[in-house]
Amino acid sequence: MSDIAIVTGASGGIGRAIAEAMLAAGRHVVSLDRRLPDWSHAELEPVLVDLFDAKATAAAAADIASRHAVSHVVHNAGVIRPNLIEQATPDDIASLSQLHLGAALTLVQAALPGMKQRRFGRIVLIASRAALGAATRTAYSATKSGMFGMARTWALETAAHGITVNLVAPGPIETDMFHEIIPQGSPKADQLARSIPVGRVGRPDDVARAVMFFSSRDADFVTGQALYVCGGASIGSIAL
Repeated sequence: MSDIAIVTGASGGIGRAIAEAMLAAGRHVVSLDRRLPDWSHAELEPVLVDLFDAKATAAAAADIASRHAVSHVVHNAGVIRPNLIEQATPDDIASLSQLHLGAALTLVQAALPGMKQRRFGRIVLIASRAALGAATRTAYSATKSGMFGMARTWALETAAHGITVNLVAPGPIETDMFHEIIPQGSPKADQLARSIPVGRVGRPDDVARAVMFFSSRDADFVTGQALYVCGGASIGSIAL
């Protein structure tokens, strides 16, 4: 039986790169997204779901777990909602808590019984360098940083069952979401690239390669860890 991976937000950007890498490795990929991917593959199974909706997420997770022996869960879907302190709202935090934390919990809960039974599972949460702090990121940084504590707790609870739980924390990555905030080709984009120690903004494939390491069967002695894929931005100072 081939590995079966749930990848959230796989319609584009980082999620697509992760899904494509999983497919190239011979895995069946179930994509959870609010929109259908504009690309296809024989082993790509799109599922339309709004992960902001807790009930819809639970229904989708239960359906997938009833039909598939899920071996991998990669929770990548994310939204920034940038605001200074004065404009940030409790609703921002509540909504992003559901998307970044609640949806991850629901998907893992659905897959966990099967993973424990088969004594194998790989869970990877896509956090962010912004968890270390970034201006205008109150809700985003708060909920992405919450992933660290959640993943480490899960790692402790699942280690004896052959399941690993790790995080990948990207820095600035060229995606549509990134360019909604920093227009492509703008002076700010060039300034940001120069401020990153390696001298460039990241690409979705940079993140996908890190996910593939954590998702490998050979990475069974690595759990509860966070890998910053940020070109050195996590050890320096950047202005978004």
